[in-house]
Amino acid sequence: MALAGGAVLLCIIVLTCVSIIGRALVPFDIGVGPIRGIYDMTEIGMAAAIFAFLPWAQFNEAHARVDLFQPVMPKSMDRFLDLAFNLAMLVVAAVGTWRLYLGMQDKLSFGETTLIAQIPVWQGYAASLLGAVGFIMVAAFCVLRSGRRMAGLPD
Repeated sequence: MALAGGAVLLCIIVLTCVSIIGRALVPFDIGVGPIRGIYDMTEIGMAAAIFAFLPWAQFNEAHARVDLFQPVMPKSMDRFLDLAFNLAMLVVAAVGTWRLYLGMQDKLSFGETTLIAQIPVWQGYAASLLGAVGFIMVAAFCVLRSGRRMAGLPD
């Protein structure tokens, strides 16, 4: 999923560059001008890419943490806090995905579109929902992994 998110970011970069070059060439009457709706496409693409990166960040335990007291904590307490953190992330992932799904249903039922490109807004929610579901699955795996660590079993 992270690779797909990276591909989306690369597409956004290319589209943005083409749009900027097209805008710069307008006074010379060269090219097609800026891409219509580039802001809408960038907004949707960025949301989808961010959600695509969440499972990878969770799997690698790369979310922001405060490890100020970790060196002086007993190993068992550290493992317990890892389990608690991963359980909390699973709850956050599940609630966030549920709310994202409800938001997508709302946008779909009202037929809302973006202002300039007239892209149906629900499509951006649906693209983000793929990453959010992956986030839930990886967060559940991380809870199991933390539980195994607490039990003294290998990862």
